[in-house]
Amino acid sequence: MTADREYFKDKIFTIASNRDFERLALELFEYQCANNALYGRFINLLGITPDMVKSLDKIPFLPIEFFKDFNVTCRPNDEPEAVFTSSATSGLGISKHLVYDLDLYEQSFIKGFELFYGPISNYCILALLPSYLEREGSSLVYMADKLIKLSKNRDSDFYLNNLDHLVLTLESRNTLEEKTLLLGVTFALLNLAERYKMATEPNCIVMDTGGMKGRRKEITRQELHGQLCEAFECSVIHSEYGMTELFSQAYSQGNGQYQCPPWMRMTLRDINDPFGKIGVGATGGINIIDLANIDTCAFIATSDIGRMHPTGTFEVLGRYDYSDVRGCNLLAV
Repeated sequence: MTADREYFKDKIFTIASNRDFERLALELFEYQCANNALYGRFINLLGITPDMVKSLDKIPFLPIEFFKDFNVTCRPNDEPEAVFTSSATSGLGISKHLVYDLDLYEQSFIKGFELFYGPISNYCILALLPSYLEREGSSLVYMADKLIKLSKNRDSDFYLNNLDHLVLTLESRNTLEEKTLLLGVTFALLNLAERYKMATEPNCIVMDTGGMKGRRKEITRQELHGQLCEAFECSVIHSEYGMTELFSQAYSQGNGQYQCPPWMRMTLRDINDPFGKIGVGATGGINIIDLANIDTCAFIATSDIGRMHPTGTFEVLGRYDYSDVRGCNLLAV
């Protein structure tokens, strides 16, 4: 194979069809088998060789827990530009995503956001991400910081615990025609909703980024968004689906159904069989193909449970109870 990482970087954001996606995904699979020793060993232990994989449904997905125990990389001899880390709410370690190309990450989240919401310069970005701001290595904080700077709006900013200031800003902007995005981690949005009532529509989008584990009692998405809609006097809550181990994000524009950008795709695996595939309407474990993950692994079996809809969108229903057990860690043998 002659393709190198620059080839993939040039092709990722030009995908225009399912055929384009499948062709590039299979090429990236072959590239990562050859250059990512961890992934290569993983598929070898499964008894699979790259030449056996001729379609997307045959690609093995690396359990996301591997990012806690190993350096997942195609560039072991290079120094990363950054290391993104997850929070350690479970007490069982953190995930590390070695980032060798921050420009690629920025391209992915900027193009993904603007695909669904239009130019960032049209928005004032208010980021309510307290737990993420209090630690280093958050990919979400990196993304929000870049969006804030690109918005070039005088009111765009991070908010740690200064909720009074945030509310005053929201209220003052409610009279303007400019768009506002309130981007908040789940528990912080709930804290805000319990202390204040305010009208956010029609010009403000409230977007939930997830993040309840270890902070508050878990509730369903319907309960969460019902409480937030009541407090913020809005009809829908938007959501972002992303994680430390991914370069790309999916978005829900108010119905709990996420849509991926063209270079990202979700499939489902059987809950009781990590290599069994299931289809539309059934509930299963979420597998993600993120073609922007050139330097690590583009094929990841997450710890989330979801459902695929006939429209191609997907819904996130929860997490595996044993998501930190690492039951699929074949490299332990």
